Amino acid sequence: MLSMTGYGRGARIVDGRDLTIEIKSVNHRFLDLAFRMPRSFAYLEDSLRQLMQSRLSRGHIDVFVTYRNLRDDSKSVAVDHALLHAYRGAMREMSELTGLEDNARLIDYARLPDVLRVDEADEDRDALKALALDCMNDAIDELLTMRCKEGERMGADIETRLGNIEALTVSVAARAPQVVEEYRIRLTQRVTEIMEGQPIDLARITQEVALYTDRINIDEEIARMYSHLKSMRDAMASDTAVGRKLDFIVQEMNREANTMGSKASDMELVSHVVNLKSEIEKIREQVQNIE
Repeated sequence: MLSMTGYGRGARIVDGRDLTIEIKSVNHRFLDLAFRMPRSFAYLEDSLRQLMQSRLSRGHIDVFVTYRNLRDDSKSVAVDHALLHAYRGAMREMSELTGLEDNARLIDYARLPDVLRVDEADEDRDALKALALDCMNDAIDELLTMRCKEGERMGADIETRLGNIEALTVSVAARAPQVVEEYRIRLTQRVTEIMEGQPIDLARITQEVALYTDRINIDEEIARMYSHLKSMRDAMASDTAVGRKLDFIVQEMNREANTMGSKASDMELVSHVVNLKSEIEKIREQVQNIE
């Protein structure tokens, strides 16, 4: 079971090419990828996206790419011939107009704006693509390691909560029959007081108790809660992405707890149900961040 929160970094220097890819992930309903990288890397986005889709299933992931070309042939300097001739012509014209000597040196021309132009060398796209894919795999490996550790911690916490829910469900199941018996005793006592020594219609009391029992019966909800607990544990043991499934099961567990609460007419039962809902809500918060 993996968390959707994590960070990964992949950095390599190969043949003078220094590339770093960082990925940061948070929870999201789907796999949402956002790239921030040099414009010259636009042709790599599809390949990087396909790689990430093959290894990740959910989460909003920001991808940051930084690159430096350290090769000796990474840059070249060119002279803008037209601009240089234009500067020289302007200098001669200024000399004629002012009568001053044109004593400009070569370095003076080199310092003039835009006379010298620095050009980036064309990249070897295949080499850069291979490097980017290697860095991305490294970053994903680190991300998954962090996600796995966080997932283990979350799984342990959820398992503890499931144990609490199971114990509370046992308490609810044990208390429910007692509520019916206590109602029968109270009803009998009340009728006895009202009748003041007159014969009591036990059949009528039995009928009222039966109606009350049917109205507050939560046997089905208890059985379904046990079933959901088993489904939850089975899903957590799976080696696939289970976040959506766990979220659905938690919704069903919460529905059963709500139904129990609506039928509860006893303070002890109500207290158990409130604690049930509290534990389910804590699981729901954790499940939101599971891939």
